[in-house]
Amino acid sequence: MNSAVRGVIAQHSKSFALASRLLDRECRDDVAVLYAWCRRADDEVDLAPPAERRERVERLYEELAAVYAGKPLDEPVLAAFQALVQQRAIPEEYPLALLAGMRSDIGPVQVVTNDELLLYCYRVAGVVGLMLCHVFGLKDQRARENAAHLGIAMQLTNICRDVCEDAERDRRYLPAEVLAQGGAQGGEREHVSRAVESLLALADGYYRSADAGFYALPFRAALAARAARKVYAAIGHELAARGFDALAGRVVVPLWKKLLLVASAVSLELWDRARRRLRGEGSLSEAYRRPS
Repeated sequence: MNSAVRGVIAQHSKSFALASRLLDRECRDDVAVLYAWCRRADDEVDLAPPAERRERVERLYEELAAVYAGKPLDEPVLAAFQALVQQRAIPEEYPLALLAGMRSDIGPVQVVTNDELLLYCYRVAGVVGLMLCHVFGLKDQRARENAAHLGIAMQLTNICRDVCEDAERDRRYLPAEVLAQGGAQGGEREHVSRAVESLLALADGYYRSADAGFYALPFRAALAARAARKVYAAIGHELAARGFDALAGRVVVPLWKKLLLVASAVSLELWDRARRRLRGEGSLSEAYRRPS
């Protein structure tokens, strides 16, 4: 794999890169390719001048069509992504949904309802979980839904963390209906804090759903997924520790805590597999759940 492609994940997502170290080499390279394509698409839109963003999104659609048509591609990330979708049989509907999410980010954004926000989270993150299912060889349809829920939970967490940064880009993902639930009392900071608390509670339900699907994954993939889940959920815990005040600046989970969370994820996966083996559990039906 091209070294430039491999380096994207290390440069842009330290948490994701840390979790991916638990994967075997082949899966780690495939995850790096998928991340590099998602990052490239995101940067292609976000780093463009506002007047050019719609054109850039349309270009991404054209590139994706070329990827799935099997056309020769010189750009390293696109060529690597093309090889990945062919090898892992990743359905085109997933990257198309991700581009639809990016298209919805063009221009001022003001999310009105929770349902609108959840659709956005599915498009930009839930489908990444579904693409990873193909990378990891997960076939159970119900467990794939759990994987999509993990992506949604992570995106909800990101939104709560990045309230200030998103506002600077004229993007307001905290739903207007949630902000209004605080009534007339309290200032903007208090309304934002209550909305963040509400969305993190929503994310917790999706994290719990994700937990129910980990055992359907191969061992090392389950380790990486659990680690990523714990590190991202810790962002919400850090926000809760300061009263859900997202306007006080971006929260950071220190490296020492990330390492402890990764160790905890490994221990939990080992214990969970041993428990299931002792009980003779092999069916997803007992573990499967939807967000509550």
